[in-house]
Amino acid sequence: MTGDGVDLVVRTSGSAHRGWIDTQEVTVERCFGMRVSPRSQWREDPKDADCPDGPPPAFAQPPEPLRLPYEELRARLPRVPEGGRVDEAEVRRGVAALDLPPEILTEEKAEGGRVGVVLYARGNGFDAQDCPLGRVGPGSTDVRVPPRVQRMPGEGGCGVGNALDPAASPH
Repeated sequence: MTGDGVDLVVRTSGSAHRGWIDTQEVTVERCFGMRVSPRSQWREDPKDADCPDGPPPAFAQPPEPLRLPYEELRARLPRVPEGGRVDEAEVRRGVAALDLPPEILTEEKAEGGRVGVVLYARGNGFDAQDCPLGRVGPGSTDVRVPPRVQRMPGEGGCGVGNALDPAASPH
């Protein structure tokens, strides 16, 4: 690496048969070089490069995603009879009783006689976020997962507002 970018060598391989009659398999390995930097040009063609010696680098598997407690949340949220009054402190106690690890974050919000809850873990910024949404209201306790498109970064589907007033599915 020099300056403000990174020089990459991409190694690729493929195999094919020589032809219809000669079924011997041929494997081809090619390498391409490119520079990635703030000054890189879009659609710039990669250049042929010498393949590095040795095998390609191996990377550890990413960690398993954190399991969020959907059913446990459903079991811990209070049931309020029709015409009753939701106790926000009781909802918070139910969430606290889940004894969540510090990586799982929670938000609660009371509005219009209901309380909304969301559980989430910080995502990687690219994939759909996992988030059970809970809503407790008179005569109704609900836990659901928003559609995947709403759980993508920047879409707001994993917010406590969506727990209280579910956004319509875009599809």
